[in-house]
Amino acid sequence: MTGKQKKQALVFWTFRMMALIVVGLLAWILVFIFIKGAGVISWEFLTTAPTEGMTEGGIFPAIVGTLCLVVGSMVIAFPIGVMSGIYINEYAANNLFVKFIRIMTNNLASIPSIVFGLFGMALFVNTLGFGDSIIAGSFTLGLLVLPIVIRTTEESLKAIPNSFRNGSRALGATKLQTINKVVLPMAVPNILTGLIISIGRVSGETAPILFTVAAYFLPKLPSSIFDQVMALPYHLYVLSTSGTDIEAARPMAYGTALVLIIIVLIINILASTIRNVFNKKVK
Repeated sequence: MTGKQKKQALVFWTFRMMALIVVGLLAWILVFIFIKGAGVISWEFLTTAPTEGMTEGGIFPAIVGTLCLVVGSMVIAFPIGVMSGIYINEYAANNLFVKFIRIMTNNLASIPSIVFGLFGMALFVNTLGFGDSIIAGSFTLGLLVLPIVIRTTEESLKAIPNSFRNGSRALGATKLQTINKVVLPMAVPNILTGLIISIGRVSGETAPILFTVAAYFLPKLPSSIFDQVMALPYHLYVLSTSGTDIEAARPMAYGTALVLIIIVLIINILASTIRNVFNKKVK
């Protein structure tokens, strides 16, 4: 084996070890949460409201609240983000204005989530008068993940060769028809990746919903988008830090964490399945 081959083998094994370490840490976390929380999971835990200072009962209102916020934020962020990505990549000229938009989008993605929470409280809760509500929390979380959707959409569209666009235009299709019938269907699988990442982030955020929607203890289901809700991330935080009996609530905290992981996993599997279906159509 030559010196170059030895260096290459060393680099490959280093990468393999790093990958194994990452996978091992992830498996360790998942196994730990499963062992601690599996004993709490039951039909009653999943379908009833919390009682006895949240040390008894279930987490059903928190599950419903989390799903409401995930759906609401995606309804807001996904259409706006996808259309913005289409405009930047397909319509806008590569000038200083577009470069400025890209820089600001990247900066927006790096802002701490608690800042979004404060902004959401100032704008949606107080100024617009939504109060602590699902709609205020959904708008705040939608803004939080909007940069992810925009950048993912833009990069997905960039990956489509220009030859497809040129061929479509040469056959007489308009720019809009080319985007709608040729470019977007090919980019959908990668765009859905941005959706998956956004859902994962939204479902686990605590700071933004703390200021805009989350209730400490609200053992009932919402009746409108202007109601407060319990949410799994904030419920987990309360059980772990400020419950009436932290030690008694700790098993419920692990169970809540396990349910949150399972919900995110199920949503990701569904989104990945849809992405694979579009991949097959493209091929």
